[in-house]
Amino acid sequence: MSGGIEMREAHFPGKAPIEAYGNGGFRFADMSHRGSLLCLPSGIHGWKATDARSLDLGDFQSVLAEAEEIDILLVGTGRDLLHLPQGLRDALREKGIAVETMATGAAVRTYNVLLAEERAVAAALIAVD
Repeated sequence: MSGGIEMREAHFPGKAPIEAYGNGGFRFADMSHRGSLLCLPSGIHGWKATDARSLDLGDFQSVLAEAEEIDILLVGTGRDLLHLPQGLRDALREKGIAVETMATGAAVRTYNVLLAEERAVAAALIAVD
């Protein structure tokens, strides 16, 4: 038996609406997470992204791995709407994923609606304070 605490990557193995956001994190499924999130068909995962201006294709590898199960990806870019680089949008579109960027609050609300409609939706949500 080791004496340390084992830290694991944040992961909730299911789909759940986002109950709240702000203060640098999110609440969902009666849990809270500090930092950004990827909401994918495989579940809700912690995401290292902190600034939409620095996003690149590497930040979306988990999304691409589940592309066959995703029709639309909502990207919450923080407090303000920022557009993703065209090359990144094109790479996601080549995998059959439509991309919509919006401020994180709008992305959370839209994600919840599409999830309730049982649409093939995913979300990449940058945390806001």
